[in-house]
Amino acid sequence: MADTTVDEYLDGAPEPHRSTLIELRAALREILPDAEEGISYSIPAFKVDDRAVAGYAYYKNHCSYFPHSGSVLPQLADELTGYTWSKGTLKFPPDQPLPVELVRRLVDVKLQQIGL
Repeated sequence: MADTTVDEYLDGAPEPHRSTLIELRAALREILPDAEEGISYSIPAFKVDDRAVAGYAYYKNHCSYFPHSGSVLPQLADELTGYTWSKGTLKFPPDQPLPVELVRRLVDVKLQQIGL
């Protein structure tokens, strides 16, 4: 059965993934206070003006951040030293939340790209 809410998704995450993603969620709520929060493509996501701006997920050995764009992460490549990433996915250890300032930069770049 697919997760229907963000809370259900997070409730199903093992530790330390759950705590790490709860911290990321809190940072995104602070950065995007007016965003709509929900499930998109089976993962938690924040939408602004009906456009996905940030998503996140847990996997067996890592957590991932999704900017919903193939050009956000390459633009911030110098700030992603030490992380594994591709055009659309930033992987991070399940016990090490992303720094809030990095999350803020990721969101800012995405918002600039969509003209917000």
